[in-house]
Amino acid sequence: MDELIDIVDENGNYTGKTCLKSEAHKNGYFHPTIHIWLYTPDQQILLQKRALTKKVFPGLWDISVAGHIAAGEDIKIAAIREIKEEIGFDILSEHLHKIGTRKHMVNHPNGIIDNEFHHVFIAELTVSVKDLTLQEEEVAELKLFPLETILNTKDYKNVLLPQYQDYYSFVHSQIVKKLSIL
Repeated sequence: MDELIDIVDENGNYTGKTCLKSEAHKNGYFHPTIHIWLYTPDQQILLQKRALTKKVFPGLWDISVAGHIAAGEDIKIAAIREIKEEIGFDILSEHLHKIGTRKHMVNHPNGIIDNEFHHVFIAELTVSVKDLTLQEEEVAELKLFPLETILNTKDYKNVLLPQYQDYYSFVHSQIVKKLSIL
């Protein structure tokens, strides 16, 4: 779906300009997105298998929920909206824990230029996976993996992207820290 999004500069500062997501991806404009990693108290991580119709990384087991922030939308509101849209999970704002912002730049073979600032959150998945509802245009399947999976992505076929292992290791450490507090 093409949507109106905010444009940010190379440092993540809002420019006051907006454009369609397709235009940002065509021209390489930086824009804000959200990543939400959902975990369980028994140290599992929810991953989604991207729909085969996705323009980038179709069929890849990926982040629990990810998406673009609409122009003018609050970051946490965007996270709550994307979680509800993609997997049908209702979450309260106070249950989302922001662990950082990540600058991401990649040129895909199909011409999409992803220059994004990922606002990264972790949260506990408090319902069974079978109670989640998939947005079929985005998500082909949901599955719980051992949390340790994100530390060893090179050991798995089609699960996350090994070139981002530092990022996954950071997410893992933040989830472990959160679980040790519970």
